[in-house]
Amino acid sequence: MCNWFDISGRVALVTGSNRGLGLALATGLAKAGARVTLQGRDATRVSQAAQQLSESLGVSVGHLVFDVTDAQEAEQVLNDFMDSQGTPDILVNNAGIQRRHPITEFPTEEWDAVISTNLSSVFYVTKPVAQRMVERGSGKVIMVGSVQSRLARQTIAPYCASKGGVAMFAQGLAADLSRYNIQVNTLSPGYFATEMNTDLWQDPQFDAWLKARTPAGRWGKFDELMGTLIYLSSEASNFVTGQNILVDGGMTSVV
Repeated sequence: MCNWFDISGRVALVTGSNRGLGLALATGLAKAGARVTLQGRDATRVSQAAQQLSESLGVSVGHLVFDVTDAQEAEQVLNDFMDSQGTPDILVNNAGIQRRHPITEFPTEEWDAVISTNLSSVFYVTKPVAQRMVERGSGKVIMVGSVQSRLARQTIAPYCASKGGVAMFAQGLAADLSRYNIQVNTLSPGYFATEMNTDLWQDPQFDAWLKARTPAGRWGKFDELMGTLIYLSSEASNFVTGQNILVDGGMTSVV
């Protein structure tokens, strides 16, 4: 029987994956049989994450150390990796940060950091990988977006801009790369309790607002992203590209 969702043996690279959402996504891919490589800029943290994941699943897990906001470093490390390990079948652009200030008080350097980490890095990482995918004639590129690509909230205007940019960049890439059998889509989570938003899920007022605002009435669980992730990584999505798929408990479906 053909399993359209089988990703066994596929090479997967997940950026920003030494903890939190990125590590959860990498774990999901590894559990589905992919050969996963983690990425982070803290050598100790990413190597420990790779070792722990390897030991917990009994599989080999690689790791790369580089700064996704450094175009030259990213290109060099990725090309070295692909020369030795082969071109990823699956690239998940997850690296991201959040900063919160009213826009009238938003420091310019923090704006630059958000845009550089959340948006520019996606170009820096995707370009060299896409070049190799084009040569091979296949590939899956998955952007980790956000409901904030569709909905804004106070104090996070730069984050909203970056995630909106990521979703549109994915559409542009889909236009460029579809002819080479490369699918590019955005996986946009709603509100999931992560290290990056600890101050939100620990805030009783925000927690109550979120549960009332979301038709599902709760925060998302990491496991609930995995079905969509595997779908976008597999042959089941071979004619799906340029889409922004929201996994948000219905938040963006209602006013």
